[in-house]
Amino acid sequence: MKAIILSTALVLSGSTLFAQQDSDHKYQRPLKDVLMEISKHFNVRLKWTDVIVDGKMLDYADSRIRPYSVEESLNNVLAPFDYKFVKQGDNLYKIKNYEYARITDEDGVKMINYLNSLYADSVQWNKRKECLRKEVRERLGIDPLLKARVNAKPVISKERIYSGYTVQNFSLETLPGLYVCGSIYKPLIKGKFPLIICPNGHFLDGRYRKDQQQRMATLARMGAICVDYDLFAWGESMLQFPGEAHRKSAAQVIQALNGISILDFMYNRKDVDKKRIGVNGGSGGGSQTVLLSVLDQRYTALCPVVSLSSHFDGGCPCESGLPVFYSCGGTVAAELAATNAPKPMLIVSDGQDWTSTVPTLEFPYIKRIYDFYGAADKVTNVHLPAEGHDFGPNKRNAVYNFFADAFNLKKQMLDESKVTIEPKENMYSFGDKGEKLPKNAMRSFEELEKLLNTLK
Repeated sequence: MKAIILSTALVLSGSTLFAQQDSDHKYQRPLKDVLMEISKHFNVRLKWTDVIVDGKMLDYADSRIRPYSVEESLNNVLAPFDYKFVKQGDNLYKIKNYEYARITDEDGVKMINYLNSLYADSVQWNKRKECLRKEVRERLGIDPLLKARVNAKPVISKERIYSGYTVQNFSLETLPGLYVCGSIYKPLIKGKFPLIICPNGHFLDGRYRKDQQQRMATLARMGAICVDYDLFAWGESMLQFPGEAHRKSAAQVIQALNGISILDFMYNRKDVDKKRIGVNGGSGGGSQTVLLSVLDQRYTALCPVVSLSSHFDGGCPCESGLPVFYSCGGTVAAELAATNAPKPMLIVSDGQDWTSTVPTLEFPYIKRIYDFYGAADKVTNVHLPAEGHDFGPNKRNAVYNFFADAFNLKKQMLDESKVTIEPKENMYSFGDKGEKLPKNAMRSFEELEKLLNTLK
């Protein structure tokens, strides 16, 4: 062992032995020096921020090196500091803090293999599914909040009429003093229509952005009622809570509460067909899409976009702040989405984010579960290998075609050029400067936190 340690030190450090290189001093060396030598020895590039390495000393430094494996060496060297690496290219690794919501692609494969070993048929899967549905609710803590809801009716604005569709603003009080705002896009004609709930993601400008309005309005023109709404502590929610509150774990359960409450008030409308209820969102909205479908079995079709993974649970606490992924011994978004089998589902993925593995990993796994019900054709994947993390035209077209088939919408009305992009001020429920915010509205996260503590 001593000879191996010495040879490793000589290979990585040249012939100079550093001062204090003995067991009395724990063979200690600066972390930055060790990383630089790993980079040189393995001919790879390592990226880090100064705060990651400055002033950090690594005990038993050279004994952690494996001269035959850069990744084993990095694991050993970074573990004492609770750091990790993320491979970003053939010879590029980024050093970063440990992320509870992200594992490696390889670990995602192992997780899917493990989950596949738990069930071989629909009987075994149904038991697992019921466990997941029950425990996700409990770990999220959603039921006490649902019981504490106020019985307020939404406040809905006048219709704004456009080419083939209308738009209305709404505000809804869910818990006492807690409001959620959004928009209702509806076909201009009269009738009974499918309903699609569209939780928003973290794209710039939220639900007010151009591509969001294009998607909502186009689906409405095609014959569906679409409802989108602000993330917690985004958009008009920031009249009540500062932006940093969005990264509190409570955001996850509040957003789920808002989604369920919005479905509740829309579900019994005379113009809604209860047999055709969809849910669709991208990125963080895709995470909410899956979570809402686990919590509420009224959904009959779902479409998560650039979100679904076995190795990433979402980069924001509003997606993974509460321990839902620890349910039933450990789960992932792909398994939670599979609880919807055999309902129609489209997974939209791309080649430049964490959904790049969907065609070869998550989709075959979910399709296997759908096949337990003889419904493998009910789940589909549109993969865009040259595209990145957005809700661009090809992704929107995949959504339009999916819901057109699932809900018998009018494909001939698919024309985004007919959509009027509104200024965000048109979409506010509480006025340009929040002057219409109700007097009982909470004005700080501390108020909400106090209420939530009483409901535990």
